[in-house]
Amino acid sequence: MNQLKLRASARRIDAVGAAFLAAAMAGMLASVFVLSAPAATTGKNKKKTAADPATISLDKKFKGDLPITQLTEDQAILHALNRLAYGPRPGDVETIRQMGLAKWIDQQLHSDSIDDSALDTRLSSYKTISKSSEELLAEYAPPGRELRKEGLSKDQLLTQRKEQHQQEIAKAMADLQPTGDPNLDRANQQLARLQGPGRIIAELSMAKVERAIYSQRQLEAVMEDFWFNHFNVFAGKGDDRWLLTSYVRDTIRPHTMGKFQDLLVATAKSPAMLFYLDNWMSVDPQAFQQAMASRRLRYQGMFQDGMAPASGTFPSPGMDPQEQQTRMQQIRARMDRGLNENYGREVMELHTVGVDAGYTQQDVIEMAKCLTGWTIRQPRQEPEFDFKPEFHSPGKKVVMGRTFDYGGMKDGEEALKMLANDPHTARFISTELARHFVSDNPPASLIDRMTQNYESTGGDVRSLLHAMIYSPEFWSKEAYRAKVKTPFELVASTARALDGNVEVSLPLVQWISRMGEPLYLCQPPNGYSDKAETWVNAGALLNRLNFALSMAEDHMPGVDVKLGTILGQEASSDPSMALNQAINAFLDGQMSQGTRDTLEAKLSDPEILQAKLDDPVKHVNEGLISGLVLGSPEFQRR
Repeated sequence: MNQLKLRASARRIDAVGAAFLAAAMAGMLASVFVLSAPAATTGKNKKKTAADPATISLDKKFKGDLPITQLTEDQAILHALNRLAYGPRPGDVETIRQMGLAKWIDQQLHSDSIDDSALDTRLSSYKTISKSSEELLAEYAPPGRELRKEGLSKDQLLTQRKEQHQQEIAKAMADLQPTGDPNLDRANQQLARLQGPGRIIAELSMAKVERAIYSQRQLEAVMEDFWFNHFNVFAGKGDDRWLLTSYVRDTIRPHTMGKFQDLLVATAKSPAMLFYLDNWMSVDPQAFQQAMASRRLRYQGMFQDGMAPASGTFPSPGMDPQEQQTRMQQIRARMDRGLNENYGREVMELHTVGVDAGYTQQDVIEMAKCLTGWTIRQPRQEPEFDFKPEFHSPGKKVVMGRTFDYGGMKDGEEALKMLANDPHTARFISTELARHFVSDNPPASLIDRMTQNYESTGGDVRSLLHAMIYSPEFWSKEAYRAKVKTPFELVASTARALDGNVEVSLPLVQWISRMGEPLYLCQPPNGYSDKAETWVNAGALLNRLNFALSMAEDHMPGVDVKLGTILGQEASSDPSMALNQAINAFLDGQMSQGTRDTLEAKLSDPEILQAKLDDPVKHVNEGLISGLVLGSPEFQRR
C-alpha cells in the first residue's frame, strides 16, 4: 500500500491546472501542426530544384534494394515502423538497425514465419472471438429469438432480459478480486458490467486493439484494418453483431496478403456483408413468386401465403393480438421480395472499379441480377452462405459490356472476378493503398507503377505492397510524416511507444470512440476516412492531447506505464532532460524546432515542476512532459 501511495504522490497533479495547461497547449500545438505539415507531391513530372534534398547514401547491407535517397537511416526506420506497423516500441529502432531494414520488411511481407504465439495466448481470454456465429447466437440469443422460443410477449421478454442482465452483472462483479491497483480494478469493473450481446463487439474491439499493440506480424495487422475499412460492415445493423466476429476472423484476416479477387468473392459470400447490404434478400421477383407458388402447391394451402414458417416463428395461441399481427406482417414482408441493388452498387463504387469507371445504373441492376439467390441459411440459427437457385434471375446479364449467362451461382462469381480484374479496379485499389501508406494525395507516378503491378500479377496484394515499398516515392522526404494517425492508430502507437502493459483494453477502445472512430461502428459502407482533414481540428487535438496525458501519467484504467524505465532516473529532477529524453524515446530525437520551442516554454510551469511558484523544484512531472511530446504534431503524424 505504501508503494501505491508513493506512486500516486509522484504523479499527483492539480486537475484544474492540468486541464488549463492541456487546453492552452492544444491551441499552440494546433498552429504548429498546420505549419509543420509536410507537402505532398501530386504531379507526374516534378522538376528537381535547388531546394530538393541532397542524396543520402545508406549502407547496402542495411537498405538492400530499397530506393532510399532522401531519408537518414533513423528516419527510414521510423518511417517504416510508422507506415508498415503501428509505430516503434522501445528497442525496435535499434533491432531493425542491427537486422537491416530490407530484411525486416521482407519478414513483414512474409509473416508466416513470424512466431505470434504470445499474442494468441494473450487473446485466448476473449471467449467470443473464437466462436462461430451459430455459437454466438446460441449463447447470446437475439431478443426476437428468445421471444419465439419461450412464447413471451415483448414486454415480458424485456422484463426478463433486464432481470437476467442485472443478475449476470452482479455475478461478474462478485467474482472480481481486488488487485491493489485502483486503475486496474476500475477497468475490471467496467468489463464486468459488459454482459449480454454487447460483449461480442466489445471483445472483438479489444482483440483488435491488442493485436495492433502486441502482434509481431505488424504489417498483417495494418492490412487487416485496411481491408476491413475497405469492405466495411456496420455492427449496429441488426444481426451483424453476431456475424462480424466470423467476418473478421474467417473472411478478412486470411486474405490480407493474397489475391484481391479471392478477398472480394469471400466478402461477397460472407453472411455479415450479405446482411449489411441486404443482398441476402435480393431475388428475381418473377422467379421468387414462382417458387412461392410451388410451395403453395406443396403445402396445399396449409399456411397463409404458401410459406411454411420456421420453427418457433408461427403465431402461438398465447400471443397477444398485436404481437400476432406483427408476426404476420413480418411473414408477408418476406413474401414481398424483389431485386435489391444495394450490394450491386457498392461492390462497384466502393469495392472495385470506383465511381469514375463509367458504369451506368443499368450496369448496377445487371450486377444485382447476377447476385440474386445469394443468401443466408437461417440467419438467426445457422448463418452460413447459401445459394438458392430458385431465386436466381435467369437469362443473360450484361455488366460493363461483359455478358454473363452461365446460370446459377457462377453468374455472380464470374461477374465479381471480372470486376476484380478490371483495369479501373487495378487503379482504384492502388490509389487506396497509396493513400493509406504514402500520402493523402499520392504521386501519380507511384499509382501508375502500382497499377501496372496489379494488372501483371492479377491483383496479388503482397506483390502490390512490395512494388509500393520498393518505390522511391514511398521513401521521399515529402512522404515522411505526411499522414495523420487515425484515433485507432494513435492509441496503438501510444501504447507501443510507452511500452504499456495493457491488462484490460476496454478503456482504450472507449478512448478510440471518444476521439471519433468507434470500432466496427462506421455506419456508411465507405468506412472511415483516410485523410487528415477528417481528424485534424482544435477539438480533436485537445482530445488527443488529453488521451496522451492520461496514458503518460499512468492514469489510464487497465494500463500500467512505467516511465522511469524509459526516461531514466535523472529525468525526474531536470525538466529539460526529461523533455530531451522523451523526444529521444518517442520520436527518436526527431522534433521540429517550432514544436520544441513551444514545449520548452512550458517547462517552468508549476504543473510541470509540481511545485508552487515560490517553491524549489521537488519533482518533475515526467508524465505531463511525456504526454505533451506524445500529443505533439510529430507524434500525431506517421
